[in-house]
Amino acid sequence: MSSVPPSHDPAGPSGTEGAGTPSQSPPSPSPPPASFQSPHTLVVRGNLQRDLFRLGVVPCAAVALALTGWFTHNRLQTLEAAFDAEGQAVARQVAAMSDLSLYAGDVPALQNVANAALRGGQVTRVEISNSAGIYVTAGPKTASLAQLRMFTSPVTLREASRASAFAPAGSTAAGDTPIGLVQTFRDTTAYTRERSRSLIAGIGIALVALMAAWASVRHMARTVARPLRRVSRTVAALEAGHFEVRCDVVEGGTRGTHELAVLAHDIDRLAERLQRNRQISEERVREATAVALQRMAEAEQAALSRARFLAAASHDLRQPLHAMGLFIDGLLPGATPAQRPAVLRLQESTEFMGVLLDDLLEISRLDAQVLTPAIAKVPLAELFDQLDAQHAAAAVEARVRLRWSDRGLAVRTDAAMLRRIVGNLVTNALRHAPEGGTVLVAARRSAGGVRIEVRDNGVGIAPIHQGRIFEEFYQVANTERDRRRGFGLGLAICARIAALLGTRITVRSALQAGSTFAFTLPAARLADVAPPQPAPMAPAPLVGLRCLVVDDDPAILDGSRALLEQWGCQVECVSTGAEAIARLGTGDIHYDVVLCDLQLAGDGDGVDVIDAARRLQPEALAVLVSGATGPEVLQRLRHGGVMLLTKPVAPAKLRALLTTRRQVPAH
Repeated sequence: MSSVPPSHDPAGPSGTEGAGTPSQSPPSPSPPPASFQSPHTLVVRGNLQRDLFRLGVVPCAAVALALTGWFTHNRLQTLEAAFDAEGQAVARQVAAMSDLSLYAGDVPALQNVANAALRGGQVTRVEISNSAGIYVTAGPKTASLAQLRMFTSPVTLREASRASAFAPAGSTAAGDTPIGLVQTFRDTTAYTRERSRSLIAGIGIALVALMAAWASVRHMARTVARPLRRVSRTVAALEAGHFEVRCDVVEGGTRGTHELAVLAHDIDRLAERLQRNRQISEERVREATAVALQRMAEAEQAALSRARFLAAASHDLRQPLHAMGLFIDGLLPGATPAQRPAVLRLQESTEFMGVLLDDLLEISRLDAQVLTPAIAKVPLAELFDQLDAQHAAAAVEARVRLRWSDRGLAVRTDAAMLRRIVGNLVTNALRHAPEGGTVLVAARRSAGGVRIEVRDNGVGIAPIHQGRIFEEFYQVANTERDRRRGFGLGLAICARIAALLGTRITVRSALQAGSTFAFTLPAARLADVAPPQPAPMAPAPLVGLRCLVVDDDPAILDGSRALLEQWGCQVECVSTGAEAIARLGTGDIHYDVVLCDLQLAGDGDGVDVIDAARRLQPEALAVLVSGATGPEVLQRLRHGGVMLLTKPVAPAKLRALLTTRRQVPAH
């Protein structure tokens, strides 16, 4: 056998193949998809046993059918020719014997000739007739001529009759003009029976030849395919990691080396080598694993020690830092104009130190694994509304459009931790988005649940930095370590919280093409999420607080309205100073709080609104909200005794301020 097609039967025939075959044959590797196949890939279908079967049976069947058909056809033609020849010979013989009698009109003689023809047994009926009205028959007349075949022969005068005086007038040669007609009829029943026997014999011979060829080829195909199937199973077992499996195919003859036996022997040698290599690899893996476990234990101990140190340092530093903050707040009102910048800078440094300590404490708590997520069904619409109220002012200050798209989805996670992750990513995106840019927070369905993405169209992150941005204190574009641009801990905290929630934050970015931070959480049915409970009827600290908000930016007005109404306040928003003063002067509504921007549209001045509020409604708390922190502005506000909130205003700080106002009894 010169070659073997590269195909195998993964199922194999039923029955036991012998030792060396695993109890459950591992599945054969599936062929690669058509889209990944090379143009030169040889595609083989079926199996070798079926191919060998077709190769042996089809030619034998063709030869057997051709020979049988040819011999049967010749046999049938011979029978047909013999049958016709016998019938025609009888007809001619009767015609030759009845010429003189027919010419002479001797009917008895003609009858004797016809009867003599019947006695031969070759025909069943004879008819002799001429145009003069003579008609002689012999034999039975059957009702149907379907089983009879007719043979005819003309009756002519023989050569000896030419000199007779009885020669017909006008004849010139013997036999030129027929004087009558002989018809003989043969029964085709025996002929048809013999013809059927010949056909049946031919078909039987063909079937016997086909069965013999089928049995021989089947035996040969099984002889070739079974060793190949065992080799295929052994290779599949080796691929699955069962290196102890062998082919166990040996040669039984002594007339040379069988190619399949050589192939099986090579596979067995390969299996032995793989088994030895596996033993060596397992020993090396055990040694490397022991070393890795020892180093991992040392690293975990070092991480726990670092976490305990950060927690202790954070606690020990917070006490003096808190006292320092109290002293600075006490010194700030009485500071001279020359001292005030230094005190403000000291206050700013204290705030930065507090933020740094908060982040370090958060990382230490996450590394120490003392936080346990409270998994619940969280509607993203409600979560995004809270984050929008928290970051709307910062987005307006940075002149960046902040967009949210929840698509009515819900997730199963810890709401507070999810809010922390998305909030940090949004803060980071607002910090790096260009002026006039857009930050989009979107949720969409994915194969693994709900995918939340935070996108910006900023400068992007180079691929060389994308693998390190989640490390502590790593910042891409802050080599001077400007504290106002963060400490490089926000993404590290987000990565740890995401791991605690069972997900991972991925980043996709390119220079000058923006960045996309994304992570996936398990989806929850929004219908299963319990609707938010209505506000309790008991009076809350801010329920019913009447607020007047004055700002020329519609986004700030909308964000302020949403946040204050969420706290239960009664909010009225105006965009100009003149309209605000007119509302304050009507006397119909008494406001508890007036929140006014410093720089209004046109020549509007927020200080004028604050002065009008003090004059028209002295019981209201008048607060100026501004992002301007220049020395002249601060000195002017200090001389006027105006309360200032610097943008962006933290919602917690604003709520604390309004809560203190509610606790003051009205006069």
